[in-house]
Amino acid sequence: MFALVLAVALYFLLACGISGLLLFPAAREIVFSALLKRRQQIGVQVQSWKERRSRTTKSVTQNLQASRLSTWQFVKKHHLMLLAGMAVVLIPPLVAWMLSGKGMLGSYDDSGQVVNQQIAALLEGEQLVPPPPLPPEVFTTQEVALVRPMLDTASRNWQQLDADFTQRLLLTFKIMKEQHGYDMVIIEGYRSPERQNALAQMGGSVTNAKAFQSYHQYGLAADSAFMRNGKLVITEKDPWAMRGYQLYGEVAESVGLTWGGRWKMMDLGHVEFRKPGVMKK
Repeated sequence: MFALVLAVALYFLLACGISGLLLFPAAREIVFSALLKRRQQIGVQVQSWKERRSRTTKSVTQNLQASRLSTWQFVKKHHLMLLAGMAVVLIPPLVAWMLSGKGMLGSYDDSGQVVNQQIAALLEGEQLVPPPPLPPEVFTTQEVALVRPMLDTASRNWQQLDADFTQRLLLTFKIMKEQHGYDMVIIEGYRSPERQNALAQMGGSVTNAKAFQSYHQYGLAADSAFMRNGKLVITEKDPWAMRGYQLYGEVAESVGLTWGGRWKMMDLGHVEFRKPGVMKK
């Protein structure tokens, strides 16, 4: 009911207003004059806002130009000092990066394996002990001599190897035994420069690396083989041994070692621990 009364009242006022504008010219003049004045006020406000915006934009542009000019003038005036500062900052890391390379044969490329985090935790904990040495006759049989020349004079002394490398290799042997059932033995560890050259002279079927081109000279490499029924097994023709070599490479890489089985000239029993800065290019 109230809404109806309100609507009727509004309609009545609107009708009166329109009638007044139609019947009384003075009323029309007053209304039109008021509207025109309001329009002029709005126009003035809009123009003022445009002028302020224009001044602000011009000021920002001038500030940017001044800043660029000031920066360029500073660089131009102090360019020698800036270049010297950049050299001080950049040259040391570049030199360190260049010196971090290793001087090795082209086929001895990194495997790019990532160390297993569980294995890394084991390396931080238990300190493994090298096994007792095997009798010399194990390494001097006719079968072994045909496959591995000069093995009878090779060093198998764990004390001549790097301590970190020793723990990683012993952990590899442990995993091979406990998880895969392979007994492993080191057949050559540290190798003197003279012995390295002597082996290199025997041809590429033995090694292409000369003295100090191999991690053997730094106590960071070892050649290993399998023990089966009390005999040393060094062969690529035995499926059992080949399966062992593949597992050996996988385990060795998981503890951060580089496996020779991934090289162009494969060395399935060889692993090495590549410490930065040991061999230079």
